[in-house]
Amino acid sequence: MLRYRFYATISYAGMNPRTVKIQAALRVLRYYITDRRSLGSTSALLKTIERNLALGVDSIQVREKDLSSRDLFRLVERVLLLPNPRRTKILVNARVDVALAAGASGVHFPSGSPEPRRWRAITPPGFKIGVSCHSRDEVVDAEQGGADYVVFGPVFPPLSKSSDLPPRGLEALADAARAVRIPVLALGGITAANAESCVAAGAAGVAGISLFQTC
Repeated sequence: MLRYRFYATISYAGMNPRTVKIQAALRVLRYYITDRRSLGSTSALLKTIERNLALGVDSIQVREKDLSSRDLFRLVERVLLLPNPRRTKILVNARVDVALAAGASGVHFPSGSPEPRRWRAITPPGFKIGVSCHSRDEVVDAEQGGADYVVFGPVFPPLSKSSDLPPRGLEALADAARAVRIPVLALGGITAANAESCVAAGAAGVAGISLFQTC
Protein backbone atom coordinates (compact mmCIF):
# COMPACT_ATOMS: atom_id res chain seq x y z
CA MET A 1 0.00 0.00 0.00
CA LEU A 2 1.31 3.42 -0.90
CA ARG A 3 1.72 5.72 2.08
CA TYR A 4 1.88 9.49 2.06
CA ARG A 5 2.80 11.68 4.99
CA PHE A 6 0.64 14.72 5.50
CA TYR A 7 -2.19 16.00 7.67
CA ALA A 8 -5.38 14.52 6.27
CA THR A 9 -8.86 15.97 6.63
CA ILE A 10 -12.03 13.99 5.98
CA SER A 11 -15.03 16.20 5.19
CA TYR A 12 -18.55 14.80 5.34
CA ALA A 13 -21.39 15.88 3.12
CA GLY A 14 -23.82 18.25 4.78
CA MET A 15 -21.68 18.74 7.87
CA ASN A 16 -20.82 22.41 7.77
CA PRO A 17 -18.41 23.00 9.35
CA ARG A 18 -18.45 19.58 11.05
CA THR A 19 -15.29 17.74 9.97
CA VAL A 20 -13.06 15.17 11.50
CA LYS A 21 -9.29 15.52 11.18
CA ILE A 22 -7.19 12.42 11.22
CA GLN A 23 -3.53 12.70 12.12
CA ALA A 24 -1.94 9.71 10.39
CA ALA A 25 0.90 8.73 8.07
CA LEU A 26 -1.56 7.99 5.29
CA ARG A 27 -3.34 9.69 2.47
CA VAL A 28 -6.89 9.08 3.67
CA LEU A 29 -9.12 8.01 0.79
CA ARG A 30 -12.82 8.90 0.85
CA TYR A 31 -15.18 6.56 -1.00
CA TYR A 32 -18.88 7.43 -1.25
CA ILE A 33 -21.39 4.68 -2.07
CA THR A 34 -24.73 6.00 -3.31
CA ASP A 35 -28.23 5.05 -2.18
CA ARG A 36 -30.91 7.27 -3.72
CA ARG A 37 -33.75 5.41 -1.97
CA SER A 38 -32.57 6.54 1.45
CA LEU A 39 -32.48 10.11 0.12
CA GLY A 40 -35.97 9.88 -1.34
CA SER A 41 -35.35 10.78 -4.98
CA THR A 42 -32.91 10.88 -7.84
CA SER A 43 -32.77 14.67 -7.69
CA ALA A 44 -31.74 14.50 -4.03
CA LEU A 45 -29.08 11.96 -4.93
CA LEU A 46 -27.65 14.18 -7.67
CA LYS A 47 -27.47 17.11 -5.24
CA THR A 48 -25.67 14.91 -2.71
CA ILE A 49 -23.24 13.67 -5.35
CA GLU A 50 -22.57 17.23 -6.47
CA ARG A 51 -21.87 18.25 -2.88
CA ASN A 52 -19.42 15.38 -2.44
CA LEU A 53 -17.74 16.21 -5.74
CA ALA A 54 -17.23 19.76 -4.49
CA LEU A 55 -15.76 18.41 -1.25
CA GLY A 56 -13.30 16.37 -3.28
CA VAL A 57 -14.06 12.79 -2.26
CA ASP A 58 -11.73 10.41 -4.09
CA SER A 59 -14.32 8.02 -5.54
CA ILE A 60 -18.07 7.70 -5.87
CA GLN A 61 -19.62 4.31 -6.53
CA VAL A 62 -23.03 4.55 -8.19
CA ARG A 63 -24.71 1.62 -6.47
CA GLU A 64 -28.34 1.69 -7.60
CA LYS A 65 -28.90 -2.01 -8.12
CA ASP A 66 -32.66 -1.79 -8.65
CA LEU A 67 -32.39 0.32 -11.81
CA SER A 68 -32.69 -1.13 -15.28
CA SER A 69 -29.65 -1.01 -17.54
CA ARG A 70 -31.06 1.98 -19.40
CA ASP A 71 -31.96 3.93 -16.27
CA LEU A 72 -28.62 3.17 -14.66
CA PHE A 73 -26.81 4.34 -17.78
CA ARG A 74 -28.81 7.58 -17.81
CA LEU A 75 -28.08 8.18 -14.14
CA VAL A 76 -24.34 7.63 -14.61
CA GLU A 77 -24.40 9.99 -17.58
CA ARG A 78 -26.05 12.67 -15.42
CA VAL A 79 -23.48 12.13 -12.67
CA LEU A 80 -20.64 12.52 -15.16
CA LEU A 81 -22.07 15.84 -16.33
CA LEU A 82 -21.90 17.33 -12.81
CA PRO A 83 -19.03 19.71 -11.97
CA ASN A 84 -16.07 17.63 -10.85
CA PRO A 85 -13.36 20.08 -9.79
CA ARG A 86 -11.18 17.50 -8.00
CA ARG A 87 -11.45 14.81 -10.68
CA THR A 88 -13.27 12.39 -8.43
CA LYS A 89 -13.49 8.92 -9.95
CA ILE A 90 -17.01 7.76 -10.80
CA LEU A 91 -17.45 3.98 -10.54
CA VAL A 92 -20.44 1.78 -11.34
CA ASN A 93 -21.48 -1.14 -9.17
CA ALA A 94 -21.07 -4.51 -10.94
CA ARG A 95 -21.94 -3.31 -14.48
CA VAL A 96 -18.87 -3.15 -16.69
CA ASP A 97 -21.06 -2.59 -19.76
CA VAL A 98 -22.74 0.46 -18.27
CA ALA A 99 -19.47 1.87 -16.96
CA LEU A 100 -17.81 1.57 -20.37
CA ALA A 101 -20.80 2.89 -22.32
CA ALA A 102 -21.16 5.94 -20.07
CA GLY A 103 -17.43 6.63 -19.84
CA ALA A 104 -17.11 6.04 -16.08
CA SER A 105 -13.75 5.65 -14.36
CA GLY A 106 -14.26 2.06 -13.29
CA VAL A 107 -16.42 -0.64 -11.78
CA HIS A 108 -16.84 -2.20 -8.35
CA PHE A 109 -17.66 -5.88 -7.93
CA PRO A 110 -19.32 -7.69 -5.02
CA SER A 111 -17.60 -10.54 -3.23
CA GLY A 112 -17.50 -13.75 -5.25
CA SER A 113 -17.38 -12.08 -8.67
CA PRO A 114 -15.04 -13.22 -11.47
CA GLU A 115 -11.52 -11.95 -10.88
CA PRO A 116 -10.82 -8.43 -12.19
CA ARG A 117 -8.11 -9.44 -14.67
CA ARG A 118 -10.77 -11.12 -16.82
CA TRP A 119 -12.05 -7.65 -17.72
CA ARG A 120 -8.73 -6.00 -18.52
CA ALA A 121 -8.80 -6.99 -22.20
CA ILE A 122 -11.95 -4.92 -22.82
CA THR A 123 -11.35 -2.00 -20.47
CA PRO A 124 -9.18 1.03 -21.22
CA PRO A 125 -5.91 1.86 -19.46
CA GLY A 126 -6.51 3.36 -16.05
CA PHE A 127 -9.95 1.76 -15.68
CA LYS A 128 -10.34 1.05 -11.95
CA ILE A 129 -11.67 -2.25 -10.67
CA GLY A 130 -12.50 -2.74 -7.01
CA VAL A 131 -13.86 -5.68 -5.06
CA SER A 132 -15.86 -6.04 -1.85
CA CYS A 133 -14.21 -8.41 0.62
CA HIS A 134 -15.21 -9.85 3.96
CA SER A 135 -12.08 -11.76 4.99
CA ARG A 136 -8.31 -11.62 4.76
CA ASP A 137 -8.29 -14.48 2.24
CA GLU A 138 -10.74 -12.63 -0.02
CA VAL A 139 -8.57 -9.52 0.14
CA VAL A 140 -5.49 -11.52 -0.87
CA ASP A 141 -7.41 -13.23 -3.68
CA ALA A 142 -8.66 -9.87 -4.95
CA GLU A 143 -5.13 -8.48 -5.14
CA GLN A 144 -3.84 -11.59 -6.88
CA GLY A 145 -6.81 -11.40 -9.26
CA GLY A 146 -5.86 -7.91 -10.38
CA ALA A 147 -8.02 -5.62 -8.24
CA ASP A 148 -6.89 -2.01 -7.86
CA TYR A 149 -8.39 -1.71 -4.38
CA VAL A 150 -10.74 -3.53 -2.02
CA VAL A 151 -13.52 -2.45 0.32
CA PHE A 152 -13.38 -4.51 3.52
CA GLY A 153 -16.24 -4.98 5.93
CA PRO A 154 -18.39 -4.71 7.74
CA VAL A 155 -15.90 -3.42 10.26
CA PHE A 156 -18.69 -2.27 12.59
CA PRO A 157 -22.46 -2.92 12.48
CA PRO A 158 -23.71 -1.20 9.29
CA LEU A 159 -25.70 2.02 9.63
CA SER A 160 -27.43 2.15 6.25
CA LYS A 161 -28.60 -1.41 5.70
CA SER A 162 -28.97 -4.74 7.43
CA SER A 163 -26.26 -7.36 7.04
CA ASP A 164 -26.12 -11.09 7.63
CA LEU A 165 -22.38 -10.77 8.20
CA PRO A 166 -21.07 -10.20 11.71
CA PRO A 167 -18.82 -7.15 12.23
CA ARG A 168 -15.22 -8.02 11.44
CA GLY A 169 -13.67 -5.54 13.84
CA LEU A 170 -10.48 -3.51 13.75
CA GLU A 171 -8.15 -6.46 14.27
CA ALA A 172 -9.45 -8.21 11.15
CA LEU A 173 -9.20 -4.93 9.24
CA ALA A 174 -5.58 -4.52 10.32
CA ASP A 175 -4.78 -8.11 9.34
CA ALA A 176 -6.32 -7.63 5.90
CA ALA A 177 -4.50 -4.34 5.31
CA ARG A 178 -1.15 -5.89 6.25
CA ALA A 179 -1.67 -8.79 3.85
CA VAL A 180 -1.70 -6.77 0.61
CA ARG A 181 -0.16 -3.76 -1.12
CA ILE A 182 -3.34 -2.42 -2.73
CA PRO A 183 -5.53 0.04 -0.78
CA VAL A 184 -7.96 -1.48 1.71
CA LEU A 185 -10.93 0.77 2.52
CA ALA A 186 -12.93 0.26 5.70
CA LEU A 187 -16.70 -0.14 5.27
CA GLY A 188 -19.58 -0.77 7.64
CA GLY A 189 -20.70 1.49 10.45
CA ILE A 190 -18.03 4.08 9.73
CA THR A 191 -18.64 7.39 11.50
CA ALA A 192 -16.72 10.54 12.27
CA ALA A 193 -16.08 9.05 15.70
CA ASN A 194 -14.51 5.75 14.57
CA ALA A 195 -12.91 6.67 11.23
CA GLU A 196 -9.61 7.50 12.90
CA SER A 197 -9.39 4.03 14.44
CA CYS A 198 -9.83 2.44 10.99
CA VAL A 199 -6.99 4.51 9.55
CA ALA A 200 -4.84 3.74 12.59
CA ALA A 201 -5.51 0.03 11.97
CA GLY A 202 -4.03 0.35 8.50
CA ALA A 203 -6.96 1.19 6.24
CA ALA A 204 -6.08 3.43 3.30
CA GLY A 205 -9.39 5.21 3.77
CA VAL A 206 -13.05 4.89 4.59
CA ALA A 207 -16.12 4.00 2.54
CA GLY A 208 -19.78 4.36 3.28
CA ILE A 209 -23.28 5.53 2.47
CA SER A 210 -24.51 7.37 5.57
CA LEU A 211 -21.07 8.84 6.14
CA PHE A 212 -21.42 10.93 2.98
CA GLN A 213 -25.20 11.29 2.67
CA THR A 214 -25.99 12.55 6.17
CA CYS A 215 -27.23 16.12 6.16
